[in-house]
Amino acid sequence: MPNPLITVDALTARLGEANLALVDCRFGLLQPDWGAAQYPLGHLPGAVYAHLDYDLSGAKTGRNGRHPLPEPADFRATMGRLGIGPETLVVAYDQADGMWASRLWWLLNYYGHAEVQVLDGGLAAWVAAGQLIEAGVVTRPATTFVGEPGPGWVVLADEIQSRWIGAPDRVIIDARAPERYRGEVEPIDPVAGHIPGAVNQPYKANVEASGRFLAPEVLRARYAELLAGRSPEQAVTYCGSGVSGAHDVLAMTIAGLSGAKLYPGSWSEWVSDGGRPVERF
Repeated sequence: MPNPLITVDALTARLGEANLALVDCRFGLLQPDWGAAQYPLGHLPGAVYAHLDYDLSGAKTGRNGRHPLPEPADFRATMGRLGIGPETLVVAYDQADGMWASRLWWLLNYYGHAEVQVLDGGLAAWVAAGQLIEAGVVTRPATTFVGEPGPGWVVLADEIQSRWIGAPDRVIIDARAPERYRGEVEPIDPVAGHIPGAVNQPYKANVEASGRFLAPEVLRARYAELLAGRSPEQAVTYCGSGVSGAHDVLAMTIAGLSGAKLYPGSWSEWVSDGGRPVERF
């Protein structure tokens, strides 16, 4: 597995390699088509675009969260359309902090495609370094993506309720903003609060103001405190819809604490069933 992050300088040195695929993942939660509109105006040279709602999520039922995982056949078809094959090194980026790019990073790892990195600092870092961007829409030659979802990557709602809540050897990590975690506000989902017993590690606390990730040793100290002696495999992350939860998994991997699981449905799925417990403080 490569380093989960790549710097602007390291990526610049690799531009033009035949097996390199750059994927623009920019998105706006309140303006879902913002990223798609920005992409043709300017993007990294050779980058294709992946839309969170249409390419990196599946159909919503009203009970499976706001960004359910795509069906395997659909995800394989999308990756093949984007020109991602077994030997392709994928570099995902977004506007800055890696939240949206982490979704693609996590999905590809989930499907056994470990050759994927996130551009540290995203497009903002690229532009700040004086690197060129290009306009227009890029397509890559289609290929066949053959990945399969791997075991041990996800935890489902029923498992959270029956095996994780209150288990002393496990830890549930909430990646949302502190005020949402505490239940003081809830701007998106119909119920405020968090999964009982969850601890809070906001995804924004993983990065500097510039959007670049904190040093691995800093991240390791923070997550080690949350783990409190547990192994990373005994941690599951979640957020509002399974996107910024992947950012916490990415941060843990950067810290050398790989193996954390993700609850993909996250809070938006959790509160769709009124029988699931909710905690506020």
